[in-house]
Amino acid sequence: MSFRQITIIGTGLIGGSFALAARKAGFTGQIVGCDREPALCMARDFGAIDVAVTSPEEAVRGSDLVLLATPVGSIIDLLERIGPLVSPDALITDVGSTKSEIVSRARNVFGTNVASRFLPGHPMAGKEHAGVQYADAHLFIDAVWLITPFAGQDLADPKIDKFLRLVGKTGARVLALDAAEHDRVCALVSHLPQMISTAFASTLVDELGDDPQTGAIGGRALREMTRIASSPYSMWRDIALTNTKNIQDALLKLEQKLAHIRENLRTRELEEEFERAHQLRKPVVRS
Repeated sequence: MSFRQITIIGTGLIGGSFALAARKAGFTGQIVGCDREPALCMARDFGAIDVAVTSPEEAVRGSDLVLLATPVGSIIDLLERIGPLVSPDALITDVGSTKSEIVSRARNVFGTNVASRFLPGHPMAGKEHAGVQYADAHLFIDAVWLITPFAGQDLADPKIDKFLRLVGKTGARVLALDAAEHDRVCALVSHLPQMISTAFASTLVDELGDDPQTGAIGGRALREMTRIASSPYSMWRDIALTNTKNIQDALLKLEQKLAHIRENLRTRELEEEFERAHQLRKPVVRS
């Protein structure tokens, strides 16, 4: 038995892509989109949603799966607004890039029933541009869809199992982590790269201006290093606010590594850093 109606609050890149991917995976029920009117019109034009509703309270009516696909701060607010209105038989999940504060708010909203009402999630997929116009039914193929279950949460619960099966049909691989460990790991593998790219691009603008020849001279390496620097601040503000300590720790470790490299440009320790870095891309040898 599959879901009858899915509500997606936030019909941007991730929300829109999930809708398209669910359709491609065979979902035949109704998809309700909730967002601002211009975004909803675009989502409907792109075929991502069937019904457009601007009110979250109205959008969740009759849905047995509710996906919160907004920035983290909005997800936290939405849990308060729509949590009590969603049927106890329905599953609420999210795609927030940080998890600890979301998990904490969900516990406050649902109390002892939290494990049967809400499954925290985070698909590790995206693009440097936001908006449903960049949505892609193939976005989650070969991506990891992280979940941070509550202690004792039964992933075999029928509604959770249905959702995870649907995620699998989009091409993603589900991986469970503790919420605190999720935030620590994502600070290193996702949030730190964004801050590096932003700082690097900002430094180039400071030193070289916006001369288009800079890109031509830098070539592919420069394009790869600065691609995600075009990500909008609106996508990252709440991440920085809700994972501050982990990002600060990651930046400090990088600063220390850069300082070590700076002080050893003329020693063999630079070679050792290159060799250590090469380990990240070493092929896995299977016996």
